[in-house]
Amino acid sequence: MMPTALAVSPHLDDAVFSAGGTLAHLAGAGWGVTMATVFSASVRQPKGFALACQLDKGLPADADYMALRRDEDRAAASHLGIDEPVHLPFREAPHRGYGSAPELFAGLRPDDRIELNLADAFETLFRELRPDLILAPQAVGGHVDHVQVVRAIRAARPSAAVLWWRDYPYTVRHAEPQEPLRQTFAHCPGYEIRFDSTCEDRKAAACAAYTTQIGFQFGGAAQLEERLRDEGAVERFRLEGRLDVDLPPDARRP
Repeated sequence: MMPTALAVSPHLDDAVFSAGGTLAHLAGAGWGVTMATVFSASVRQPKGFALACQLDKGLPADADYMALRRDEDRAAASHLGIDEPVHLPFREAPHRGYGSAPELFAGLRPDDRIELNLADAFETLFRELRPDLILAPQAVGGHVDHVQVVRAIRAARPSAAVLWWRDYPYTVRHAEPQEPLRQTFAHCPGYEIRFDSTCEDRKAAACAAYTTQIGFQFGGAAQLEERLRDEGAVERFRLEGRLDVDLPPDARRP
């Protein structure tokens, strides 16, 4: 029986942007791969900053923004050659009281206790899927949703090893991006996974599937392609725990 991997993505694009090449590589080697996105719930009649987050993508106020994004996520998973993605019913930070873009990166609100609900959901997910390997964010960049996902995964105490990815594109937006959880991962050895041109192409196609995000995140499709080429078909992680299964040969370099 082949091993299984679970990628826990804060938003509908994070796992693909940060670890899509690795996910494609594992799937191509016969692993069962599931991508689960945490903050994917639709919210009716968004207002204020939450509404602005879809209007600035060129979408009308009455569009179901998250439904569009969930469809993009399914297309991205198909490009990677992985299973139908899982979409958990939690609301993004703009629907939890964060009222501006700067607030998303200014630390957790004291009344944002969603990590308790997330930890319960993750315990159920880990129990049902029984992954041999978990992939998840380090919260590089400091986005509050990413921070909450890290906190909740650690609270859920997974038995599988975790490859904590460096959150792209926050890693390239600033020479020294925020790393609010740097000390959390200081004991974890660095890990690099390199992948071939086929997986590189699969990742590029999967990233491009998030059409509502490409202009906002990268400035357009051409800029996305250029940024991905600059990454050189390598993704970087911190490894926590003991790997009880082998990653595909020639894919890793501790």
